[in-house]
Formats: sequence, structure tokens, C-alpha cells
Amino acid sequence: MAKPEAVRRIKSYSAANGYVYQYCFYEVNRVQFDGAPAGEFIYAISADRATSFGLRIFVVQSALESWARANGRALTSSEEYAVAKMRLFQAFDEGVVPRTAEGAAELRLMVDESNLEELLKALNI
Repeated sequence: MAKPEAVRRIKSYSAANGYVYQYCFYEVNRVQFDGAPAGEFIYAISADRATSFGLRIFVVQSALESWARANGRALTSSEEYAVAKMRLFQAFDEGVVPRTAEGAAELRLMVDESNLEELLKALNI
């Protein structure tokens, strides 16, 4: 028997730039990004409610390890997911999210040492 499709909850986000985006979490993969391990969080997004496409957010493992050393504990998988989602919201607010799949394929949204602490602060972590 074939495995049933996962039910995905489509959510809306009203960005600071005035646009309302729809998004849903699609999947997470462990990948190599620029030769370093990272978590690849993929969201299906739509800016026009007619078309949707995948948008990737890379959470660099070395940033997570640095944070863990400094704070005496590693982030949980739920906290790592939350950081990726906060990066997605930040991109929505900044208006850097493209309107096409082609543009999304070229966009590199990162969570690294430069922004991890700021994103965690927004989550009160």
C-alpha cells in the first residue's frame, strides 16, 4: 500500500514590507554547503496565492557548534527549526524573497555566526 501524502498546514505571514506571504514547511535535509555541513530547511512559499515554489534556508553546523560551546548546551532540533523559520520571516520582512522559482533557486538564505545570536534573541533563547 502506498504511503499517504503528508498533510501540510499552509500559514500566512504579513511582512513588514506590506506583502502577505503563504508558506509551509516542506522538509529538512543534512547537506554540505560550501564544503561544510549544514541543515537545509525547505519551505514552499507563495507571494501571489496562485503559484508556489521551494525556498531553502541553510543553517551552518559550525555556527550551531560555536553557540553550543559558548552556552554549554546544543540547540534542540526544534530550536534549530525555529531559527530557520525566523530567518524566513526576516527575509519576508526585508523583501528579499523572489517572486519566482528561478529567483528562489539563486537565493542563499543563511543562518551562520553573523546572525544566529540575533535570531535566537528573537526567540528568547
